[in-house]
Amino acid sequence: MRRTLAALVALIGSVCLIVGLSTPSVAGAAATKPLPVGNILGGFATEITSPTSMPPGSNVAGCKPSAQHPYPVILVHGTLANEAFSWQALSPELANAGYCVYAFNYGETSLTLGHFYGLADIATAAGQLGTFVNQVLATTGASKVDLVGHSQGGMMPRYYLKFLGGAAHVNMLVGLAPSNYGTTVDGLANLYTDFASITGLSLSEVGGPALDEQVQGSAFLDNLNAGGDTVAGVKYVVIESKYDEVVTPYSNAFLRGAGAQNILLQNQCSIDFTEHLGIIYDPVALQDVINALGTDSPTFRPTCSLVLPVFSG
Repeated sequence: MRRTLAALVALIGSVCLIVGLSTPSVAGAAATKPLPVGNILGGFATEITSPTSMPPGSNVAGCKPSAQHPYPVILVHGTLANEAFSWQALSPELANAGYCVYAFNYGETSLTLGHFYGLADIATAAGQLGTFVNQVLATTGASKVDLVGHSQGGMMPRYYLKFLGGAAHVNMLVGLAPSNYGTTVDGLANLYTDFASITGLSLSEVGGPALDEQVQGSAFLDNLNAGGDTVAGVKYVVIESKYDEVVTPYSNAFLRGAGAQNILLQNQCSIDFTEHLGIIYDPVALQDVINALGTDSPTFRPTCSLVLPVFSG
């Protein structure tokens, strides 16, 4: 019995020694553990629990771009949205891949109420983007940034690039369902325009000018797109779904300038049924974003999977 106990103690001691040698410390494991990539349900939950929080992996103090990823990535949310809701998936995914990631809220008005940003006039919002870009460049020491935006966030930066000198500071703009040529919202925008002309009431007057400016044929969009919708020296990628119910027709998302890459998700994956809101959590679309920011291979094809409307991923 004594010999058996001695052997058991020796065995336990050997196992403890092996574990001690092969298992990293708790602190070391925590330091290298990837951030969890969220989904749209997590985005909704964040809206309830901490709507003013930053998305995981973003705005990390002291982050310095690597030689592999020299451009910090700034994430730009859409209309009636915010950074916390929009980037629970893409922000940690980019951070896990080694990018310096930044996000911010813009376009606050009286209707924001702590949740609903992207409502102010778009030229003002573009100025706020420019200020944030300058802060990121100063903090990181990078020469340029990459921008990834959803909806208005994929279109608004074009004002910064075209009219505010932003082209000198931006390498690439990736738009997820951007409102580049506005929307009819399947005719609702026209109905709203008629109603506004009859009643004299406008969303611009109650705190939502960005909504008016994104109607197809608005003076803002006509000015933005006049003379070409791209600026030399900047790369443009647009990722869109034919099931987009907000930017309608969906082809209004696509750019027409030379060199712009327009990607229709259903040409890559016929069982991807994502729409306007879900595209920022769509695993197929996010693969396209990662490719664009990385090798930007024109032959890249994402791994196809079933993606449901709204509840993407």
